[in-house]
Amino acid sequence: TEFPELTDPRTGYPLIERTIMIANTSNMPVAAREASIYTGITIAEYYRDMGYDVALLADSTSRWGEALREVSGRLEEMPGEEGYPAYLATRLAAFYERAGRVICAGSEQKTGSVTIIGAVSPPGGDFSEPITQNTLRIAGTFWALDANLAYRRHYPSVNWIRSYSLYLEDVEEWFSENVARDWYQFRGRAMYILQKEVELQEIVQLVGPDALPDKEKIVLEIARIIREDFLQQSAYSDDDSFCPLEKQYWMLKVIIWYYDAIRAALRRGVPLRSLLQIPARSEIARMKEQKDLERLKALSDTVWEQTENLEVQTCSTAA
Repeated sequence: TEFPELTDPRTGYPLIERTIMIANTSNMPVAAREASIYTGITIAEYYRDMGYDVALLADSTSRWGEALREVSGRLEEMPGEEGYPAYLATRLAAFYERAGRVICAGSEQKTGSVTIIGAVSPPGGDFSEPITQNTLRIAGTFWALDANLAYRRHYPSVNWIRSYSLYLEDVEEWFSENVARDWYQFRGRAMYILQKEVELQEIVQLVGPDALPDKEKIVLEIARIIREDFLQQSAYSDDDSFCPLEKQYWMLKVIIWYYDAIRAALRRGVPLRSLLQIPARSEIARMKEQKDLERLKALSDTVWEQTENLEVQTCSTAA
């Protein structure tokens, strides 16, 4: 009922037109739950061999693993850790290894790919259970959903500290050629600020934010901007639910340049309160809704100009 109403942002047509759904419910036989994941990957390979790029979302491999455990129990096989079959890791690896990019056989030179996105839902959020641990050994990218972020209405609720990707070096060249050469640099600086915020939060909980020096207060403020004005998205907004890569790059660049401008102005003696209240700050908060990319590019220069003007005003007042 919901999928036919979702619009594909790339084509403008209903998303269901290029989506195949394979459903199994709790009242179906356990074998159906186990077989459904193989049905999905087989259909994905069928379209991959026709030259398509296919994304397979398996929701969830935890329920599939529980079906394996129940079938294994009925077959009276020797149980492994937590009752799962001893071949759980092998079955998981055999499933994920079917992902990849291929050159299709035939007269025409076509390439196709299958990307597997496996959702894992460990009971009680216990990441030490067998399915989660075996999946982490195989998967190259991990998006950790955080219940605390969801309670704070921060969507998507992906924890930026626990998540990781092993493909950064592989995609760096592509981003340098198709987005910007300094994309990897800005991404690294943003991650450093977010990691630094986690360290500072422990100090803030003990002594409060006012006890921190100005250079560390800046880190907390910029990290908040990255969280709320860059990472957080609204699925109900036509402009924010889907964000092109070039817009992502310029949004992050504006935030990092604002960070550099504040630090440079602080070294010149400009008060931190004035730097956090420049008019461009409100424009940074509205970047997600900005449709004009040229205005977004000009915002980085505006940030530098406004912080430099603050220094002149401060000096004239002191005189």
